[in-house]
Amino acid sequence: MTAFAHQRFEYSWGSVTWEIRSVNHRYLELSFKLPENWRQLEPSLRDALRKALQRGKVECALRVQLQNQEQSLQLNDKLASQILEAANGLKAHIAHTAPVNILELLRWPGVLEPQSLDNDTLSKQLLEGFRNALDEHLATRQREGEALAGLIEQRLESINKIVADIREKMPVIVIAQRDKLQQRIADLNTELDPSRLEAEVALIAQKADVDEELDRLDTHVTEVRRVLKKGGANGRRLDFFMQELNREANTLSSKAVVAESTQAAVELKVLIEQMREQIQNIE
Repeated sequence: MTAFAHQRFEYSWGSVTWEIRSVNHRYLELSFKLPENWRQLEPSLRDALRKALQRGKVECALRVQLQNQEQSLQLNDKLASQILEAANGLKAHIAHTAPVNILELLRWPGVLEPQSLDNDTLSKQLLEGFRNALDEHLATRQREGEALAGLIEQRLESINKIVADIREKMPVIVIAQRDKLQQRIADLNTELDPSRLEAEVALIAQKADVDEELDRLDTHVTEVRRVLKKGGANGRRLDFFMQELNREANTLSSKAVVAESTQAAVELKVLIEQMREQIQNIE
């Protein structure tokens, strides 16, 4: 959602500068900084932004610099032609008519007048410039989104490796816990019913069983990748999966029976939090 666009346009009547900024936000919040003379553009700008964006705090600013219109004159061709036609018509009836003086013609009221700006034309040019700035803004967001997707993919790959490592080590961990329990019994120099020993080992294995959590982690990682590949405005969906991934990491931590599995759960939570922070920038 974070992006910036700056576009400047030069016209015969002056220059226009558009700036569009956006930062992270849960919803779409629009604000405009427009010259008072161009406040009527806001509904069109707001409609265009709502069609193009889904989330983000967006600020749109317009600066217009007009040239000195007092020095810009426009010839009224139609009026000048009518005056010349009338003068030529008089020549046909008056033998000694003086030729038409061009300077005198230009002094005729309405023939040469200050050039006025057509507000409709200016509005179209301003909106066209805004659309160009919006295209640049969207392109910037697209490039940032692609970069963020790459960073998220790296962390998903790290999560897959941690999950695979835990899955591979869990049988060894359960056996080690069984051996540790047997050693403690031997150190106490006491007899223990074999069935009771097996029950205790089964209880340890049950408490340490994290296959369900590992399966869900794999499923969530696959779904996050699918959403990233699909594209579009999926920031909220991705944020939901970050919550689910964090839930499974917390469960792994609570079921940890050795320091190694606790450390793995901590690493998972760090990776998930890094992704969550990046996803705040995704629409």
